[in-house]
Amino acid sequence: MAKIKVKGHEFEAVAINDSFNRRAVQFRNNILASLRKLGLTPDDVEIEIEPNGIKKAPASASWYIDNRHLHYSHRSMGRYVENLCIVFKVIDHEVTALLEGRITLEEFISEFSEDVNVAKKRKEARTTLGIDHEVNDLNVIDKAYKDLAKKHHPDTENGDIEKFKEINHAHKVLKRELT
Repeated sequence: MAKIKVKGHEFEAVAINDSFNRRAVQFRNNILASLRKLGLTPDDVEIEIEPNGIKKAPASASWYIDNRHLHYSHRSMGRYVENLCIVFKVIDHEVTALLEGRITLEEFISEFSEDVNVAKKRKEARTTLGIDHEVNDLNVIDKAYKDLAKKHHPDTENGDIEKFKEINHAHKVLKRELT
């Protein structure tokens, strides 16, 4: 089976072929169980379940620790339920690393720290780079970024430093989402 690399972790590629909605609920429950190990309750965690688990849609989880909003989403898999599985695997690996002392609480928080309006910022970033809002291919994002950065670089004749900064920020927002 093929491997995928997400946030520095390597996983077996997930191929779910049936019971999509039931499996989505299982992955949500697995995420809750992982975060429960840190003392969180289901009321501390927000996981929106897509009513149609087979649909091509991103999956995400949000929670608070030490009054800081933490968030993780994934969207590169073909189906919502597969994206939710990746969200679970990443969160579970990081929770395990924290509990085993391989990372500190601050490193854990840094790994998942996101602005509450992260979805809006990602949409704006894709608009800034002139790509479709569904694009998840980092190669496509990198190409759009490089083309725009070259065009607006401050060292060029028609360079625009503010636009260049905006393009760089958009690229960082999307890169953080997909790596």
